[in-house]
Amino acid sequence: MPDTLTDPVLWSPRNPDMAQSWAKPGALTAMLRGASGRCPSCGKGRLFRGWLRQVDSCDHCAAPLGAVRADDAPPYFVIFIVGHLVIGTQIALDGVMGLSLLAEAAIFLPLTLAASMALLRPAKGATIGLMLQLGLVPARDA
Repeated sequence: MPDTLTDPVLWSPRNPDMAQSWAKPGALTAMLRGASGRCPSCGKGRLFRGWLRQVDSCDHCAAPLGAVRADDAPPYFVIFIVGHLVIGTQIALDGVMGLSLLAEAAIFLPLTLAASMALLRPAKGATIGLMLQLGLVPARDA
């Protein structure tokens, strides 16, 4: 009986035209495809059916996209990136202009929210692409 947490699920493409090119894409390619909202394996199917909800499987190649659990990694990456950008910009602007606390809050709170919302979906897609490329898909129940 396979261990559901460690045994990867292997799948084959439904489309016979893809049989020749079914080698896993490189990590960068899979991440870029995922970040753009496309299937990390084939690049043709869509990855999301809502803002952050992923499809169960790719319509084009049947990759098990719904089985990949990105969980807390994408928000962590977004917090790390946005935090460094916003705090760096805030420190630089404070040194040059010396804005009041209310003015800084009026600028940087909406900026932080907008940047976080804009980066969350691409970060989740890139994480799913990397996890799929590395074979981090839990096994299905037998």
